[in-house]
Amino acid sequence: MMKITQSKKKELIRAYGQILLGCLIGAAAYPTFLVPNSIAPGGLTGIATILNYLFHWPVGITSLALNIPLFIIGYRTMGKIFAFRSLLATLLFSVLIDLLPLPVVSNDPLLGTLFGGVVLGIGLGLILRGGATTGGTDMVARMVHRKFSFISVGAFLFFFDFLVVLAAGLLIGGSEALYALINIYVSSRVVDTVMVGFTGNKACFIMTADWTSISQRIMKEIGRGVTFLNARGAYSGAERPVVLCVAARQEISAVKRIVQEEDANAFMFITDAHEALGEGFARLDEE
Repeated sequence: MMKITQSKKKELIRAYGQILLGCLIGAAAYPTFLVPNSIAPGGLTGIATILNYLFHWPVGITSLALNIPLFIIGYRTMGKIFAFRSLLATLLFSVLIDLLPLPVVSNDPLLGTLFGGVVLGIGLGLILRGGATTGGTDMVARMVHRKFSFISVGAFLFFFDFLVVLAAGLLIGGSEALYALINIYVSSRVVDTVMVGFTGNKACFIMTADWTSISQRIMKEIGRGVTFLNARGAYSGAERPVVLCVAARQEISAVKRIVQEEDANAFMFITDAHEALGEGFARLDEE
């Protein structure tokens, strides 16, 4: 029998804790914001929301009934651990939508759309961080991609969500469909934020003749590590290292000041570092 290490236990507790918390938060978006305003936020829960509007079927149980067959069909496209966590998340998420005793927070469609998107996005982001998903459509999308490689998983999911929103427009109303589009956008942005974190770290690439002095000052004055990347100028043919430094958003002005003081003719570009892990940043196992 395989022994589970202490670090593995912590990882499992963290993963399932995130899944449970994500299901609680994400499911809360439906009775409080989405269902009262007939907003169908894509996916199978969006279809369940439409059916709730038409026939008053419970959103959670209907969503579960739609998801289970897709899990049965597509579980082989996923690893056993991911499939198990996803099945668990789907069961919890669907049941909690109907069972959470939460009052309606707002009957204003716009407020329901925006705040429902934020709450749903936080929940789904935590579930994804826990290594799971709540939709059988993900597995179907992977199956379609395997059969037809020119159809990406993202394109399939976008097309499916589009059909759900179109159905909402035809069966519920045009305004509700437009609100659903806004909700999908807001929730997807929040999911990305939850997945990559709120830190806003930046990666600085510096091309300069004074790379030694600049790198020394960055390490000494800001306390950030520096990496040299081998590079050759296309015009001059000269070999010169590119200075790479990842720093927090509030430290970028100090990096730019150092570069300007050491070499006013340096070339520098800064890009987002969506997730910085390791020494000086979040721990590698803090997922």
